Amino acid sequence: MGIRVRQWLVAVLGTAVCVAMLGLGLWQMRVFEDKENESAALRAQQPPVALLDLVNTDGTVGDVYGKRVTVEGRYLPEQQLLVVGEDGTLRVLSAFEVDDGRVLPVVRGTVASGAAAPTPPAGRITQGGIFLPSEAGAEHSVPAGALPSVRLPALAQDWPQQLLPGFVTLPAQDSAAQGLGEATVSLPTGEGSIQNIGYALQWWVFAAFGAFMTVRFVRALGVKGTLGTLSSQEEE
Repeated sequence: MGIRVRQWLVAVLGTAVCVAMLGLGLWQMRVFEDKENESAALRAQQPPVALLDLVNTDGTVGDVYGKRVTVEGRYLPEQQLLVVGEDGTLRVLSAFEVDDGRVLPVVRGTVASGAAAPTPPAGRITQGGIFLPSEAGAEHSVPAGALPSVRLPALAQDWPQQLLPGFVTLPAQDSAAQGLGEATVSLPTGEGSIQNIGYALQWWVFAAFGAFMTVRFVRALGVKGTLGTLSSQEEE
């Protein structure tokens, strides 16, 4: 069998092994993401907890993000704005004042483009929904008086009260009761199995080592072939 043929066989076999290892690493990452999503969904299905029992006045927060919560207080109808998503979705964000004077931003639901947002319910009420951390900033442009995301530092510049360290999104039935459409919730993740990440990284390290060794073997065969040719020429 010629040197060239051997080189091609080693290269093809090594490439196939590396591709298989890369695929196994990607599969492990998908398992990790599935576990994260499953964990987030399970958190959102747990029985609701009283929000103020887990959010202290000093700003510390217990294990509550991504969970259903309840909170008592009253809406401040003069403090309401639209959150305009990059896809054009219009979420109605209203200020909800709790007993200690702090304000909880509440995504009450969505409205169609050009429609007026309904006034929030009057008087003292109990609201429930998913408690979420501040969203990341967004770069797309929005009309004056609107926000591109529920980013609490930006909201604090418009609302004078101290804000709670998160916001609540109402469930679909509560939004409908207030004349609004359902607002999509992006559940926070971060509880997937670390073991699956380790396996994914392990497979990718193996793939990198396999690629390195494949190149070395191919080169070694080439050197061996060159030396063999030189030896033959010297004997002649």
